[in-house]
This record gives sequence, structure tokens and C-alpha cells, in this order.
Amino acid sequence: MGVFSRLSDIVNANLNSLLDKAEDPEKIVRLMIQEMEDTLVEVRSAAAKVIAERKERERQLGVLDQEQRDWEHKAELALRKDREDLAKAALAHRAALADQAKTVAGDLGVLAENLTKLNDDIAKLQAKLQDAKARQRTIVLRAQNAQTSLKARTHIHSAKIDDMLNRFDHAERRIDAVEAQAEALGLGRAKNLNQAFADLESEERIKAELEALKARIHQPKG
Repeated sequence: MGVFSRLSDIVNANLNSLLDKAEDPEKIVRLMIQEMEDTLVEVRSAAAKVIAERKERERQLGVLDQEQRDWEHKAELALRKDREDLAKAALAHRAALADQAKTVAGDLGVLAENLTKLNDDIAKLQAKLQDAKARQRTIVLRAQNAQTSLKARTHIHSAKIDDMLNRFDHAERRIDAVEAQAEALGLGRAKNLNQAFADLESEERIKAELEALKARIHQPKG
């Protein structure tokens, strides 16, 4: 894939769409950043070549302009010396140089357009690169958190954990049963103890009533 084809793909790429489709978002972002950086280096190199070529064309155009002026002066000199034949030859040479200059000027226009496009592409690529780098750390953290959460959920839903929880439930049920038995025994004892005290109180009351009855019976009649 050529640099300009890759550049077009990267510049037009929707980062969110790529991340949604990626099995490993962290990896795809890292690869995209590397691809962008490599492409940016190549595009800058291409731009440098265009600039160098533009400078060369500008130099050529300057030389051609100077040569045209020189041949125009020679044509004037030839006319002053009544050498019309040399003047015509000088003007013909000047015209050929003018055609060359026109071609070079056209090349400069094309180079200027290419350089403008490259500059625009570099700006877009840099924006994409900054966006990817800004998201890279967030995506890495999200990926790490997702892995941690996945491991935790895996442990929570594992058969060992379920078996352990079942054992806890069984132990709790056994403890509940023992506590219920203890509570039942306690309730029984409390009832018997209360009954014993009630019996004692009843016995004392009956004894007191008996003593009172005896006293009335043995009381002397007056």
C-alpha cells in the first residue's frame, strides 16, 4: 500500500468505528498510532521533496528570465549594428526560452497545489494522531478495568465459589437448628421454674389459710 493510499485510509478512518469492531481496542490504537507516525514521517518526506523540487523550479525560472533579458539585449545590440539577421535569431532564442519558462511556471503551479494538499493532509493526520494518543491512556485503563472485572465475575460465578456458598448456607442452617433447639430447651426450663415458684407461693398461701382456720376453731367461746 502506497503512502498516499494509507494516508487517505487513515485520514478518513472513523476511530470510534474501528475501536467498536476491534477485538483488542488497546492493540488497535497502538497499531494505529504507529501507522500514523510512520505515515506522517513519509508524508513529511514527500513534502520535503516537493519543496526541494519547487526551489529547483524557481531557480530554473530565475535563470530563464535572466537569459531572456540577455538575449533581448543581444537583439537590441544586433539592430544597433544593423545586423537584423542576428537580431531575429536572438529574438527566436528568447522566444524558446520564454516557452521553457512558461512550462516551468506551470510546473511550479502544480507543485504549489501538491504542497497545499500535503500540508492539509499532514494537519488532518496530526489531528487524528493527537486524538488517538489522547484516547490511548483512557482505552488502556478501560481495558485493564474490564479485564479485572471479568476476572472478578469469573471467580464469582465459578463452581468453587458456588460450592463454598452452598457450604456456608448448609452451616448456617445447622446453626439455626442448634439455636432453635437451645431456645426450645430454655423455654421449657423457664416454664418449669416459674411453675415451681408458683407452687411454692400457692403452698404458703394455703398454709397461711390453714393456720388462720385453726386459730378460729380453737378460739375460746365467750
